[in-house]
Amino acid sequence: MSEMLVIVESPAKAKTIGKFLGSKYKVVASNGHVRDLPKSQLGVDVEHGFEPKYITLRGRGDVLERIRKEAKGAQKVLLATDPDMEGEAISWHLAHILKLDPRSNCRIEFNEITSNTVKKSVKTPRAIDMALVDAQQARRVLDRLVGYKISPVLWAKVRKGLSAGRVQSVATRIICDREQEIMDFVPEEYWIITAHLTGGSVKKPIAVKFYGFNGKKTDVHDEALAKKVVEQSKDAPFTITDIKVAEKTRHAPPPFTTSSMQQEASRKLGFTTKLTMLVAQQLYEGVELEGKGLTGLITYIRTDSVRVSGEAQTQALEHIKKVYGDAYVPKTPNVYKGRKGAQDAHEAVRPSSVENTPASVKASLNANQYKLYKLIYERFLASQMAEALMETSTVTFDASGCTYRANGVRTLFDGYGVIYTEGRDEAQEDEVLLPKLAVNETFKAQKVDSEQRFTQPPPRYTEASLVKALEEKGIGRPSTYAPTISTIIERGYIQRDKKQLLPTELGFVVTQLMKENFEDIVDVKFTADMESKLDLIKDGEQEWTSVISDFYGPFEKTVVKASESIEKVVIPDEVSDVQCERCGAMMVYKMGRFGRFLACPNFPECRNTKPIVEKIGVPCPVCGAEIIKRKSKRGKAFYGCERYPACDFVSWDKPAKEKCPKCGAMMVHKLGQHGGYTACSNKDCGFVVRPQKKGNEE
Repeated sequence: MSEMLVIVESPAKAKTIGKFLGSKYKVVASNGHVRDLPKSQLGVDVEHGFEPKYITLRGRGDVLERIRKEAKGAQKVLLATDPDMEGEAISWHLAHILKLDPRSNCRIEFNEITSNTVKKSVKTPRAIDMALVDAQQARRVLDRLVGYKISPVLWAKVRKGLSAGRVQSVATRIICDREQEIMDFVPEEYWIITAHLTGGSVKKPIAVKFYGFNGKKTDVHDEALAKKVVEQSKDAPFTITDIKVAEKTRHAPPPFTTSSMQQEASRKLGFTTKLTMLVAQQLYEGVELEGKGLTGLITYIRTDSVRVSGEAQTQALEHIKKVYGDAYVPKTPNVYKGRKGAQDAHEAVRPSSVENTPASVKASLNANQYKLYKLIYERFLASQMAEALMETSTVTFDASGCTYRANGVRTLFDGYGVIYTEGRDEAQEDEVLLPKLAVNETFKAQKVDSEQRFTQPPPRYTEASLVKALEEKGIGRPSTYAPTISTIIERGYIQRDKKQLLPTELGFVVTQLMKENFEDIVDVKFTADMESKLDLIKDGEQEWTSVISDFYGPFEKTVVKASESIEKVVIPDEVSDVQCERCGAMMVYKMGRFGRFLACPNFPECRNTKPIVEKIGVPCPVCGAEIIKRKSKRGKAFYGCERYPACDFVSWDKPAKEKCPKCGAMMVHKLGQHGGYTACSNKDCGFVVRPQKKGNEE
């Protein structure tokens, strides 16, 4: 029998923690939430204090039975779910199921999964924080009321399968509003005039740009003025009238929050927010390191704080001094101020130990794990380093009354830049290093160019810039950014075009309907204010039922009015070039539970549907026809012959173009713990080709 039972959320986390605690502890996983509101009904008693109706989640019966059995034989049960509102709620649900008193010391938490932290936490259990539980319940009930009350209106007035949500609807509106800005944008003409100077002390031509007339700033908006500037200055001597030199410092960026991690992973690695959180969770819960076993590599990943512990900071400074030298250690340790409204419940995202350098753990990580860990590690180390010192210079030239300027910058001390450079959403001009110049020095224009340009509309949102906007506007919280973006894409409101997020016609229609009939739900300020009220519940300053009650009264009236006043909206289907083999009509694109598919427009007379064919360029090993990518009824991808059912070839693994050199059978692409590899589909052969490198250095 176990002396102590520890319950965590994931099997991977259970395995890592079990290694730290030893044989006196039994560590089991709940596999996430064990109770939730039912999908088939509202699940909230709006007549009696908004009491939630929780049910055991389907598929959790066996897991709970095993946990109950282990709990009966344990001396004490400790609930070690994630250290956030969601984790607190899961512990509360587990306590209810196991008949534990939530006021007893049954809850433990840790910000990082390391041996010392885990061992310390089991010695300092606490009661379940009911303020956190109530805040999570309020958020869940509020989202359920919004989603289950508005969605049926959308089904009736637009099309079935649509959904509305408190955060997703605002995120969709933000993207639609930006697209409208782009469509309404009227470009303005302007001209850039550049002189390429030679002579004087310079060996290579230097480029200087027109600034104005006689030192006064002048914008050039037409070709006539541009020609005048070129004619006036092309044959004139360019004389330096002023040189301004200054030094400026660049402070190190703070360590990652959830939001900044998602933004930087998008900019630098091309990761979606969903992929970033998936990989970060793996790094947090623990990976098998060579010679060390299961190790949690980073701290908790859902945080809005830039704070780090004193111990972590001391270790980082010692490491910086040892590897980079005294000059890279700041005179006083760097301390960062979080954004206004940040909860600051947990530390920033950082490596659990600076001793686990990216190079030392690379062999134990797959490609994505390595890339993200390297990014987190270098960002944290840079955040603790000395600032960079730059020299900026502005050189002013006169050419017959035309004023030109050149701006230069050079690095005097790289500081944190020795290891890290921040990514940017917008393109930036490269730093220019000017030669040594002197006042009254004169040059000749080799040529003077004029280039017509037009002002550009604001850029479309990327996942990185959308997360930044949501955070700045106070919409959602660290745990909601990734699922929000995934939801609005899956619902067909938004689509990805490379890195950009574009609204679909459906997204525009639904957003306009929401703006006209549910103004508060898609109002940015209203949604941000609601987030603030939910935070008051978390801080124990407000009753959760009163917040819901204040919202629900006016909201219910709005729903009733909208149901009666909104007219049916017809969105024409996009016609494909695929002909229905049953009735001859051109099939149209439809959105289903698992994405887009083809359907006959003559429904219900013709009910023919087809998956959208995605050929992979590999012939079927049975009949030689094309292999295409399909999806199962549960949405999982698989690969089959295009001649199905005449040919029944099928594979869950993606077929490769090359044949097995050992037996001639088809090779397939597989995913393993340390990345992808190619293997023979013939199980009796066993031939495998693994990549030489598991990840690429940036």
